[in-house]
Amino acid sequence: MTIPPAPAPTSDLFALLARLPGSYAGPTRPEEGPHAIVGVGEATLAVQLAETLVAVNFTRTGTQFVLDSADAGDAARTFAELAEVAGAKVRRISTGGSASEIDVLVPGGSLATYHFAQFLAHATGHGDQAQAADALLTDLAYRCAPGVEQDNPARDLAWSLWGRTPLLLAAPDAEALPQAWQTLLARIGKTLSIPVMGDPIPFVTGAFEAQHEKGDGKIALLLGDADPTLMVAREILESRIDEVVHVPYFQEEGGGYAAQLGLWYFGAWVAAYLAERYEQSPNDLPILRRAQAVLSGEAAEDTLNAPREDVRRTPIIKDWRDDADSGDGNPDGLEDDFDEEDFDEDLDEDDQG
Repeated sequence: MTIPPAPAPTSDLFALLARLPGSYAGPTRPEEGPHAIVGVGEATLAVQLAETLVAVNFTRTGTQFVLDSADAGDAARTFAELAEVAGAKVRRISTGGSASEIDVLVPGGSLATYHFAQFLAHATGHGDQAQAADALLTDLAYRCAPGVEQDNPARDLAWSLWGRTPLLLAAPDAEALPQAWQTLLARIGKTLSIPVMGDPIPFVTGAFEAQHEKGDGKIALLLGDADPTLMVAREILESRIDEVVHVPYFQEEGGGYAAQLGLWYFGAWVAAYLAERYEQSPNDLPILRRAQAVLSGEAAEDTLNAPREDVRRTPIIKDWRDDADSGDGNPDGLEDDFDEEDFDEDLDEDDQG
């Protein structure tokens, strides 16, 4: 028996976001330690956020958690088999796949990170942090709800991002956040953002030197706590791009699991409002669902052959690949720019010299 992936949400994503805090319905009993976690597909971000709880990826004893979505089932199966051979107890958590291989089923989609992460918090003996995360998310849900017209931090930040390309930076202890926000802004907000990974100083000092105009239309987001390196990067960026905004944690004890999951949740609200500002749906695009279906083995690859207007909206004025051969060995139009006879004469003159 095969469990199908959770269907793409058909209701308003804003309503799903509002109901997300406290919606985790999986097991809460801690598993035998030591613990190790690995995630692929839609579970990747949750594993990165949960590294504040468990920073080990592989174990020979205790419990190995393998988290995945249906489109990454092959990789997850390989990880599970390796852990079993090593001697660990394996727990598979997935959004879909073979019922005989899955221990815990969680909802899929753009908000799957919450359910994966909360499972890991409970299963690794950090139920108190899972509860703290839900409390923080509940507070953010009230502050970011569409009915909040004034002082809505998610809507205000979305307005700052509108029409700009965000640069995403974070301190080393929060390196999961730039990738998390990049995924949210792309999948929900339908917009491009650039995560700056590793040491930001070489990037901020050199990226705009050759083409100063590339700094126009850029906004940098400093996610989480700003360490001394980020503060220096901020000072440099303020003279090179449009704006720099610090997006701090929404609780006093910054940097922990609850704080990072809260900032992920806030990013989902920001992305949803940004999609609304661009007059786009925050729900998953059909081509994403087709790609996931292909990777999960549920559809033929030709389902990805979508019409061009579905995947590339910038009109192409002229493309050298579209030029036809005129029959004389040169593509059409080149003979106007390159005269073989004149070129021969130039060669003769050079020879005589």
